[in-house]
Amino acid sequence: MQLQHPQLLLALLGLVLMVALYLLLLQWKKNTYKKIGDAALVQQLTADYSKTKFLIKFLLVAAAFTLMAFALASPRKPNGSSAIHRKGIDVMIALDVSRSMLAQDLKPDRLSRAKQFISRLIDKLPDDRIGIVLFAGKAYLQMPLTTDHAAAKMYLSSASTDVVPTQGTVLGDALKMCYTAFNNNEKKYRSVVLITDGEDHDDNAISIAKAMADEGVMINTIGVGSVSGSTIIDPVTNDVKKDAEGNAVITRLNESVLKQIAAAANGIYQPLASADAAATAISSQLKTLGSRAVKDTTSLVYTYYFQWLLALALACIVIEFFLSEKITARRKTLKPAASTLSIAVIILSLLPSTNSFAQKAEALVKKGNHAYAAGQYAAAADSYKKAAAINPKNTKALFNLGNALYKNGKKDEALQAYDEAIANARQPIDQSDTWYNKGVIYQHNNKLPECIDAYKKALRINPADEDARLNLQKALLKQQQQNNNNKQKQQQQQQNQQQKKDNPK
Repeated sequence: MQLQHPQLLLALLGLVLMVALYLLLLQWKKNTYKKIGDAALVQQLTADYSKTKFLIKFLLVAAAFTLMAFALASPRKPNGSSAIHRKGIDVMIALDVSRSMLAQDLKPDRLSRAKQFISRLIDKLPDDRIGIVLFAGKAYLQMPLTTDHAAAKMYLSSASTDVVPTQGTVLGDALKMCYTAFNNNEKKYRSVVLITDGEDHDDNAISIAKAMADEGVMINTIGVGSVSGSTIIDPVTNDVKKDAEGNAVITRLNESVLKQIAAAANGIYQPLASADAAATAISSQLKTLGSRAVKDTTSLVYTYYFQWLLALALACIVIEFFLSEKITARRKTLKPAASTLSIAVIILSLLPSTNSFAQKAEALVKKGNHAYAAGQYAAAADSYKKAAAINPKNTKALFNLGNALYKNGKKDEALQAYDEAIANARQPIDQSDTWYNKGVIYQHNNKLPECIDAYKKALRINPADEDARLNLQKALLKQQQQNNNNKQKQQQQQQNQQQKKDNPK
């Protein structure tokens, strides 16, 4: 048995206030008796009052409040004897998403090749915990350390040059963010994989790498790009990026700084020529760190017991409500203080249920993700549908449902799920990705007008979506070819009709 939110037990401090108010009330009664002065009159006025029942009523309210606090903390027990134990290390992946990563000296561009490498590396680290940091002019923790590799790949797929608004390449900040994400109680089994073109705007990266090495962190670096350099294509204008003087900006791989960082932190430097070769080299280097036992709880399904505590709390409130302070059995009035506290406890009892529904929906989404990663698209769709039934505005469930239905051959149902996801999406990037997926389905169904419209809407929301731009160009080209073919057919038909008119009968 464990508590999902043990920090919420701080609500029990409210018991101290309740006891203080109870004692103050008793003191007020004593003072009131003294003010009356006539003991016989006091005895007559309070003849039907029971001190014991008044104490019991207070204890019932206090018990209900205590049960509510424990219900908020959500006691639960994992189904099964224990969580899954693995042996592995913690690996933080720091990915450069600055505009220089759009250079095309590696096809289709540096960022795409880097993401391909990370995907290969994740496949080679089945027992390790993975975290992702994205950086440019600043560094952001995209995903904390987890053994859920399917989730890591989903986060990776959304990485783009637009997720970090501040441009530049600050390697030092990226290394610091990775170090913060580690469990600093351990001095080993930790490594950083830094993936960048090395155009550093920070002179502290090497000194930070040395400090991390002293704390037992290995840093391996991946150089993306070519030493000779390449121009950068502006995703908005689709032209070569130029400086203030009108000269084309050239971005070059800075191998020197990446080699120094790797050497300072007991790692290796690997140029990204081949994603598979680089992933193999880095995974082999990571194996030199050894491994330690890691408990994986991401796939556990819990049994929750808060509802039983709520039932007991409700029973206490009902008993307190009908229990009279007087010796006579009939209750005439309800004390205002007790009434207010009882109502507050009832309102408090409603809060955990909402939390539980949200947790259940997230558990179903995670279950669907595992099924989807395993190629079990029908099972994945079923889990996503259940999650959406609990929370019809769960954009993640609706978006993933569309993907699973499409993989399962149910394209019309997939389009309907995407429409619901767009209607409930709060983030523009979610709407853009959903329009893109609709475009893919229309394109496969050869519905070019709908396909083109979907890609255009995706690009209006996210002009940096190169996949949508490329697919839109293909769809427009195919539409033009179809129009040309139709014109040729019409011209041929007109010529045939003219020949019939010119020929004698």
